[in-house]
Amino acid sequence: MKLLLLGLAFMPALASSAALPQEAPQTSWKFDFGPRDTPGYISVMPNTSYNATRGYGFEEGGNVHIRESNWGPDEPNTLLRDYATSEKPFLFSVALPEGNYKVSVSLGSANEISNTTVKAEARRLMLQDVSTRAGEWKTRSFLVNVRTPRIEDSSAVAINKREYGALNWDDKLTLEFNSSFNGARPSICALEIKKVEDTTTVYIAGDSTVTDQTQEPFAAWGQMLPRFFSEAVAVANHAESGRALYSFKGERRLEKILSTIKPGDYLFVQFGHNDQKDKSPGSGPFTTYKENLKFYIAQTRAKGAHPVIITPMERRRWDGNKPLQTLSDFAEAARQTAKEENVPLIDLHAMSLQFYAALGPEKSLKAFVHYPAGTFPGQNEALKDDTHFSAYGGYELARCVVESIKTNVPQLAKFLANDVAPFDPSQPDDITKWHLPLSPLRVTRTPEGS
Repeated sequence: MKLLLLGLAFMPALASSAALPQEAPQTSWKFDFGPRDTPGYISVMPNTSYNATRGYGFEEGGNVHIRESNWGPDEPNTLLRDYATSEKPFLFSVALPEGNYKVSVSLGSANEISNTTVKAEARRLMLQDVSTRAGEWKTRSFLVNVRTPRIEDSSAVAINKREYGALNWDDKLTLEFNSSFNGARPSICALEIKKVEDTTTVYIAGDSTVTDQTQEPFAAWGQMLPRFFSEAVAVANHAESGRALYSFKGERRLEKILSTIKPGDYLFVQFGHNDQKDKSPGSGPFTTYKENLKFYIAQTRAKGAHPVIITPMERRRWDGNKPLQTLSDFAEAARQTAKEENVPLIDLHAMSLQFYAALGPEKSLKAFVHYPAGTFPGQNEALKDDTHFSAYGGYELARCVVESIKTNVPQLAKFLANDVAPFDPSQPDDITKWHLPLSPLRVTRTPEGS
């Protein structure tokens, strides 16, 4: 009942505001980081902190400072004369209504090298390791989906405590600027944000192995997926920890997706870990699980969108040097459903077993959340989780999904980023050479589901 009340908490505000005339919210912004007066751009300084009245600004804790490039006063491009940077990751937020937004960032400095990784909302990976030399600038663009719990001003998603007030569900877009390399910091000269209507959206319905995990060191493949698409695709990851097909629908999460999905969009569906725990009469992989999958497929098609079924990846379980299977029935039920309904299938179950086998029992710990006590602030006990993934594990599984998109969803594959390389789950990235910077840390809690 508590979950339902949290979702309905939005309803009084919706009802009271509906009768009042309101100005159309601003959906286009241009920011120049520094004191220069660039026509059409808003100057942003280190003390420009976010508040609802201003509608934009830095979030607390970033220790941002503005640096000026060593150029003469007659340099015509004032946007590139100065830049925001920090030795710590920092967050910048902009108040925006629900929708898809094209974000363009100008990166670089005349004075020093820079390295920038950009995450959006709840740690969605957007740009990875964009490096510039001194005197070099790069502009990169990507799409971010912004959402709220409201459903057509009459209802709302029944969000839970973990989500209440989280970055994925608020009325603003938040960007995290970070760096992967010691000695190189992010250098942000300018930022442009513009709402876009005519674009493809990939929606995701799933559980904790898919969701945008909000806290380090947990991660999931859904929050890594945006990095692999061009600026022609937005990823709207509605997956949530602890959810099964039936509970995701019961909390109006599917209804939320169906309220905004449009013809030509996609719905990726991956469940199984929590459906397995359903012990109600008649429930099981080849009964209720298949029935619910077919319901999702029918509802998606009724909207003119494309359903894609994804088999659940395995947990980390071993019999000697061989990965054990704990979700094989649900994976097979998903395969059968995809064949019966003529729906594209991404067999993440099979690919995850290849991935784990390639790593072996010991190295596979790096793909999951295994850390001794005291590794992260507020972490008083060791983390030993063989269901939920580290950033490395989530990233590698996202690469599995992307590789399967190339073969099984070719009409979507044409929108993949230009730098997406071929991937073989039996030959994963070398963990000793792979790195993703940590987001600002909070007290670590284990996600729902196992």
